[in-house]
Amino acid sequence: MRRMIWVLLAVMLLSRVGYCQAGEYADPWRKMHASKQAALERFNDAKFGMFVHWGAYAGPAGIWKGQKISGLGEWIFYHARIPRAEYKQMCAQFNPVQFDANAWVQLAKAAGMRYIVAMPKHHDGFAMYDSKVSDYDIIDVTPFDRDPMMELYQACQRHGMRFAIYYSHATDWMDGGDAGVAEYRKKHPEDTGQWASWPANTWDPSPASFEEYIEAKAKPQMRELLQRFSNIQEIWYDVPRHMPEKMSFEFYKLAYDIQPECLINSRVGNNFGDFWVPGDNKIPGKGEGEDLYWETPGTLNNTWGFKSYDVDWKSTEELLYWILEIASKGGNYLLNVGPKADGTIPQESVDQLTKIGEWMKINGEAIYGTKRWAVMHEGPTELAMESTTAREKEGFRADFSAQDFWFTQKGGRLFACGLVWPADGKLAIQSLGSRAGHAPSDVKKVRLLGSDEPIRWEQTDQALRIELPTTRSCERGFAIEVSFQMN
Repeated sequence: MRRMIWVLLAVMLLSRVGYCQAGEYADPWRKMHASKQAALERFNDAKFGMFVHWGAYAGPAGIWKGQKISGLGEWIFYHARIPRAEYKQMCAQFNPVQFDANAWVQLAKAAGMRYIVAMPKHHDGFAMYDSKVSDYDIIDVTPFDRDPMMELYQACQRHGMRFAIYYSHATDWMDGGDAGVAEYRKKHPEDTGQWASWPANTWDPSPASFEEYIEAKAKPQMRELLQRFSNIQEIWYDVPRHMPEKMSFEFYKLAYDIQPECLINSRVGNNFGDFWVPGDNKIPGKGEGEDLYWETPGTLNNTWGFKSYDVDWKSTEELLYWILEIASKGGNYLLNVGPKADGTIPQESVDQLTKIGEWMKINGEAIYGTKRWAVMHEGPTELAMESTTAREKEGFRADFSAQDFWFTQKGGRLFACGLVWPADGKLAIQSLGSRAGHAPSDVKKVRLLGSDEPIRWEQTDQALRIELPTTRSCERGFAIEVSFQMN
């Protein structure tokens, strides 16, 4: 009976669907989305990727005319209310002469990452590739006579890394009209709050309407990118706050028509995504997103684009917690780096990714290709990760114990991961007691990932009791593989 429950759980996970959708575009969207099941499985199996927020905004690094500008580093155009002509002049100084695409990809691989989401255009509208649609790009504006997106794509090809892109389709402070605000206000005149005009450029707006920007720049650049970079894993659209349903669907279909297996995130807008983004630096709570594929984007400090004075770097322990918590809930973790204006990745980021890679090299089997199990976490530590601003304000306060376990499962095997090696070398996993009712059958074998030493164990009614080897398999925590008697 327990074996049947185990199989049914696995089938349910493998047959997850996308968003509930209604309206004029529902049926064509469903058909396109349904054709991507294999691509979604490959995406979900990868589990861990690198996000790269890099553009001309790395130059000011959070400081404008001698003043520290509050808010995210890549939003300095918006938060400092910089006139468009001045921002373009600033872009002309961008010259990342130390950029090395191979080094970036090798760092991602060393960290255990399986894909990279690069950034051809953020909200500032500046194209980080040689765009033929607009001359507001790195080739035409700056002295850097190279195409970093093409170099990064080619490096991914060389090193067996999946390539994906971020593209700000709805917001463009240089050329993007009002981000759909005018049309929104016509339909919602009662909304007079600050969010009714967010995130439009209201201090020096482009003369183009939102629709003109979409048709003349956003759609053509997306076609350009999809035709230039083949086999894109996913497209990260962003901030579709005032985008109408028809427009969101058109961006979804635009990608499908050129690359049918390319996945689209939920921020395309209006529920047309293939996978869900819970929020920036947000992990879904219990019961959230259980029927969806999903990906949490996270930062190494509290900003995405490089900000010289943000030194609140996440510890290795915190980053491992994010990896374990997200994997145990069946999601992907997209961890960001914000390179400097010279093209180098901050040393603090390099150091942490290297340490994460050491852990993943030993314990990655408990992460890659896994699914959510009946129990996600056991133990006294309960944390809520709500957003970037919440993490910045509250910090990371956790006192993990040897009783905290995170579970994943793959192919009839269960993995129990912990962040604290017990002082006495003994573990008691209550969720795997023979009377707990979660395991498919009796335990057959137990091993410590990264170790060839045999370990003593006993499955009692109350718990699976394990005596760990005297030698640790890695510096931080552990991962236990449990196999079952499948009769």
